[in-house]
Amino acid sequence: MAADHDTTPAPTSPTTPAPTSPTTPASTPSTALPGYEALVAEGASVPTEGWDFSWFEGRATEARPSWGYAVSMAERLSRASAVLDVQTGGGEVLDFALARADRRPPLTVATEGWPPNVAKATALLAPRGVAVVAAAEDEPLPFADEAFDLVVSRHPVRPHWAEIARVLRTGGTYFAQHVGPASAFELVEYFLGPQPEEVRGGRDPGRERADAEAAGLDVVELRAERLRMEFHDIGAVVHFLRKVVWMVPGFTVEAYEPRLRALHERIRTDGPFVAHSTRHLVEARKPAPPTRP
Repeated sequence: MAADHDTTPAPTSPTTPAPTSPTTPASTPSTALPGYEALVAEGASVPTEGWDFSWFEGRATEARPSWGYAVSMAERLSRASAVLDVQTGGGEVLDFALARADRRPPLTVATEGWPPNVAKATALLAPRGVAVVAAAEDEPLPFADEAFDLVVSRHPVRPHWAEIARVLRTGGTYFAQHVGPASAFELVEYFLGPQPEEVRGGRDPGRERADAEAAGLDVVELRAERLRMEFHDIGAVVHFLRKVVWMVPGFTVEAYEPRLRALHERIRTDGPFVAHSTRHLVEARKPAPPTRP
């Protein structure tokens, strides 16, 4: 996997091409792989803070969506006056977009709920004049009504449509890239077994459109793509599951040791483990309230 921006070059990388095209670098020959213990120990020791996926270079890949989210965000930042980035992670995507914006918004604020990421995002974004506010994912946004003309988010745990609509100004835009249904479920179900249909169907873009419209927003663009992922060694699998904790809740090497060993042998014999991520791009606007006769 690569840096978790949809724009930085990724010579061998899971969430992001060189600017907007998928990359699939050559696989490491299975005979050259280190032993199971060494790979697992490495994957288990790498820090997981933030959304920088550069450690995965040469070890895992993911094709990126064709729309180039971070570049498109940068274009919108150039035209905005007050911006909110919801669930910013370590701030990497917002930092990337601000660096490429033709003009920085006069006001930019970000929220994040995980304390290690709050610290990382603050250190990264403070030099750009961005305030990072610690805010739990499932609580109301700590801002006044109609405070922002642009709200952005990359891979929120769950979009809170009523809150998004509340903090948007009339005519304002929500622009986001969401994780779609059954994303990377080949990997999830390898460890957890077949998942019920209500779990597989979560994050459905059609349902999100309905929820956004129910909150009073007009969805002006909704695009979805299914993207190939490859894991080239078991260390990459371990680090991914430690970093993206909702994939296999409670994952530890000890709890899943037999499955990890079996997967290691499968990769050595058959080559990279292949899964597919799903992503959708959402652009929604807050219309003017209807005029009374």
